[in-house]
Amino acid sequence: MKAILFDLDDTLFSTTEFARHAREKAVEAMVDMGIEAPADEVLTELLEVIREFGSNYGQHFDKLLDRLPPHQRRDVNPALIVAAGMTAYHDTKFEHLRAFEDVRPFLESLRAARMRTGIVTHGVTTKQCEKLLRLGIVDLLGPRDIFISDQVGIAKPNPKLYQHALTSMGLLPSEVLYVGDNLAHDVVPPRSIGMHTAWIKRSAKPGQDVEAAGPEFIVNDFGELAQILKERFGVPL
Repeated sequence: MKAILFDLDDTLFSTTEFARHAREKAVEAMVDMGIEAPADEVLTELLEVIREFGSNYGQHFDKLLDRLPPHQRRDVNPALIVAAGMTAYHDTKFEHLRAFEDVRPFLESLRAARMRTGIVTHGVTTKQCEKLLRLGIVDLLGPRDIFISDQVGIAKPNPKLYQHALTSMGLLPSEVLYVGDNLAHDVVPPRSIGMHTAWIKRSAKPGQDVEAAGPEFIVNDFGELAQILKERFGVPL
């Protein structure tokens, strides 16, 4: 074992929980600024917009206002309502986007063991980089070992994304472990090209087919993964 690569969202921090909280705060701010409707109804409509246009669409709040009937908006500049939502969302990022408590200690132990570490993540380049910076772990990752689907031009679950990372790092599949929460995106593709795989399930979405995906290891947290690395691969953690 020469390297461990990680997924980002719901692997190193709880993306699902963070997004839920941030969207709730955004809706509350928009209601305070000028939407005359119950916050829970507005949130339901916002979530529908996100489902329809995708989480990386850049105008969720504008589209939300377009869908609300005129009587649900006070006589206020709609740009102020959108700005209120955006400000609350980003304020929540500043306050609540944090790595799981065991992430940094685990990465520090891997560095001490001279293990290469990196990221293979799906998403918009600037957004994923911002997450890494806010998590405060960039200093513990290989400076050239961060691979983002948008930047590379290959999206999960295409196995070519993982092969690109291996080729860039000069490593064989058998020398690398990939860790992620999504079985279809983070286990099946790297496993198909011969990489070791670990499914970390503490923030994983329910209903995934574990038997079909066949992860080599299943862990709840990085303490369990550290034990596997010591016992199965002799990593001096």
